[in-house]
Amino acid sequence: MIELKQVTKKYGKGAKTTEALSGLDLTVHKGEIFGVIGHSGAGKSTLIRCMNLLERPTSGEVWVDGVDLTKLGKQQLQTQRRKIGMIFQHFNLLSSATVYDNIAFPLRLAHVDKTAVAAKVDELLQLVGLEAHRDKYPAQLSGGQKQRVGIARALASDPQVLLCDEATSALDPQTTDSILKLLLDINRKLHLTIVLITHEMHVIQSICDRVAVIHQGGIVEEGTVTDVFLKPKHPVTREFIQGQAGESAQLALQAPHDGSSRICKLTFLGEKTYDSILSRTARETGVDFAILQGTISKIKDIPYGQLIVRLEGDAETIEKTIQRVTAEGLDVEVMN
Repeated sequence: MIELKQVTKKYGKGAKTTEALSGLDLTVHKGEIFGVIGHSGAGKSTLIRCMNLLERPTSGEVWVDGVDLTKLGKQQLQTQRRKIGMIFQHFNLLSSATVYDNIAFPLRLAHVDKTAVAAKVDELLQLVGLEAHRDKYPAQLSGGQKQRVGIARALASDPQVLLCDEATSALDPQTTDSILKLLLDINRKLHLTIVLITHEMHVIQSICDRVAVIHQGGIVEEGTVTDVFLKPKHPVTREFIQGQAGESAQLALQAPHDGSSRICKLTFLGEKTYDSILSRTARETGVDFAILQGTISKIKDIPYGQLIVRLEGDAETIEKTIQRVTAEGLDVEVMN
């Protein structure tokens, strides 16, 4: 659906040249929710704006639905952009227009028949849950309601792709969750491809199928959210994961242990999250264990659990226990 090939974006000239993207390759599959996470200044916003050529790459190719946008003239590009909706961090609504007129705006620009405009706007108001607010102005709306207007407006032209530029960054946690649920609902109902950029791992964990980690203008890690979240390889990815986990994991590592114990992190995925694998194995091998830290959560619809435990016993018994829980499908990391 979307393919970026060796995309580079530079700003400035000569000694003042800044390279925001450096030969970046990226593929987003049709119908998936794809997340891009990175720190401020990593190139996230430049990347997503290159996907619809709001920023034209210095070099490289941007393919959307089989068309290289970088090769199109102005009129052709305008036509292709109708297939790509976009929502923004700060909503970008017309302050002097009602909710209805904000959503209708792109349809009127495309000279759509008045009756068709009314039908489409009514459909979108229902989709985003704003039927009761159709005649209000942006100043009368909450942040979450404004973003719902932005989403409805982005969907007005029946796009195949929805780009989300830090769409929840200006919202409180509860409102963020409601917007993420709406995006997931839209993805499932309309089979829309969604690309969202964020600096929050919670956003990625909640609704994305795959994720790419961007750092200094390049992709440093990419994969399914379960793989990247539970088995991070790059230091930047680990920063995001550890930032979400907070101080509890660090406190667990400070627990006393000696040569007859090992501190391990066990990761359970899917239905194994609710299985008593560790206690059953401990009874069989005779190892003792202490739970130092634990959590159960979800990655999109997939449950997972993580335990940091201190295994106590002789080296052979501990090793046998690790081998057995690994054979049961758990991921084991010896931390200390």
